[in-house]
Amino acid sequence: MTTELKKGLEGVLVAESALSDIDGDAGELYYRGYPIEALAEEATYEEVLYLLWNEDLPTAAELADFEAEMREARAVKPGIIDLLQLLADSGERPISALRSSVSMLSAEDPATGSDPTDLEAARHMGRRISAKFPTVLAAFDRLRRGKEPVEPREDLGLAANFLYMLHGTEPDPVDAEIFDKALTLHADHGLNASTFTAMVVGSTLADVYNSVTAAVAALSGPLHGGANQDVMEALLEIDEGPLTATEWIKELLDSGERIPGWGHRVYNVRDPRAKILESELRRLSNRTEDCHWLEYLEDLETHLTEEVGLPEKGVAPNVDFYSGAIYYQLGIPLDMFTAIFAMSRSTGWIGHVLEYQADNKLIRPRGRYIGPDRREFVPIEER
Repeated sequence: MTTELKKGLEGVLVAESALSDIDGDAGELYYRGYPIEALAEEATYEEVLYLLWNEDLPTAAELADFEAEMREARAVKPGIIDLLQLLADSGERPISALRSSVSMLSAEDPATGSDPTDLEAARHMGRRISAKFPTVLAAFDRLRRGKEPVEPREDLGLAANFLYMLHGTEPDPVDAEIFDKALTLHADHGLNASTFTAMVVGSTLADVYNSVTAAVAALSGPLHGGANQDVMEALLEIDEGPLTATEWIKELLDSGERIPGWGHRVYNVRDPRAKILESELRRLSNRTEDCHWLEYLEDLETHLTEEVGLPEKGVAPNVDFYSGAIYYQLGIPLDMFTAIFAMSRSTGWIGHVLEYQADNKLIRPRGRYIGPDRREFVPIEER
């Protein structure tokens, strides 16, 4: 039997999902039928998390119960802090520290070892992971800077609580709201590499901790996570160097290097999340009276659009183009950006694992053999 090779599984349908829908030609994104613009503007990240794990947005009572469960699960045990100190002392990257921590978190969860078909046990694990990720990341960053971790508070939302634990002071409400929107925008995006990795592991009926550990590892690769860090590093280079943003991008184009924050495997037009983040960056910049990062990005986009014509070729700004500058202005270290992505995307990973395991089939693709023809074995003394 001969079949067409689709390297990287590009364009291959491997599963059905009700979580997110992407129209790459129209530049539209929906979570369970709701447009991303409405969710980013009107819903909290916790509401979106509930939506992706269930079939609809929560009622006020459902949200209150859900938030209470999440907030009670935020704290981590001393053993996790000891592990984070060890990882910080060894110079691990935040994304690697997060991956190791997920495995450790499973050791303190009584639900570990539950029947893999027990949906409520899987949801319980998912709530613990999503609740503890902000605590783990904030603690790791403080430990590597020689500071004591800040205990989570139960009176703050997930986004505000992360910023509080990271900096040790309660964040400005606008900062917390903008970060909350950024988390919503990154929560799910179809069967990207890390989500598919989580599903492959979940299809073996491994538990949620194992699936999320694998997904974090997939996200750590530079071809998946890290683009917003690349964008911010480019902006810092422009800010510190002799070239204007336009001169810098011309040199980059002449060298043939990839443009960070531009182009997407699914979108042929501007990523709808980029439009929202541009607006939020403008809001943040106006509040802080520091607009130069926004101005650099606008100059880059203007040149690439009007002079180079990249959008006409199906290459346009993606979600990473503006998110890095937002995180940077919120005081988040550059090497934390990919881990922040994981913190948000864990929502989608868990949602897809829950969905797939409800009607599970082991994911087992085939590979085309291109090795030697059949050969006879030669004993070692005759070789």
